[in-house]
Amino acid sequence: MGIFGRKNQTTATASTPAAAGPDLSALTGDYTVDPSHTTLGFVARHAMVTNVKGSFTDFTGTLHLDGTDPSKSTASFDVQMASIETGSPDRDGHLKSADFFKIDEFPTMTFRSTSAESLGGEDYRITGDLSILGTTKPISIDLEYSGAAKDPFGNERVGFEGTATINRSEWGLSWNAALETGGVLVSDKIKLTFDISAIRNA
Repeated sequence: MGIFGRKNQTTATASTPAAAGPDLSALTGDYTVDPSHTTLGFVARHAMVTNVKGSFTDFTGTLHLDGTDPSKSTASFDVQMASIETGSPDRDGHLKSADFFKIDEFPTMTFRSTSAESLGGEDYRITGDLSILGTTKPISIDLEYSGAAKDPFGNERVGFEGTATINRSEWGLSWNAALETGGVLVSDKIKLTFDISAIRNA
């Protein structure tokens, strides 16, 4: 994604050259996301009092980065829903069931970018289509470029961190349970978190 970023609404203009950010033209190219050093996570409010965190451990992803023109950057992810982990086998089983992700019928969640933009500095935004349970809706992800380096094995890596917030009911994830004290067991609002490491293709 071209070089995406997090929430920072400042956009570089001719009158504000300081917001232009670093020269990332050398990063232009195609990359494969490294699952062993990438986290695709989420946070949901539970019982109105605490947060439950989880992640997906089985996924593939590709990036095309254009450091000169971020709008030409793209991203694609395929996530296997059976790989969901929240630290509770019982909860994971419930999330895989017909109440939530219906993994037998809809085993994969996908994201396909449709646009990318610079927000100034090292901050970027990528917008795309998120498909869950056969429903596709647009989301915007704010990401921050966190660096580039060659690892000890000679791989050229880039990193990004970011977040997005969605309402799960918009994708048909509407199961809930009322609490005796008022409110519901699971929040509709879900925070998505991304910590991405990608390797430049040979």
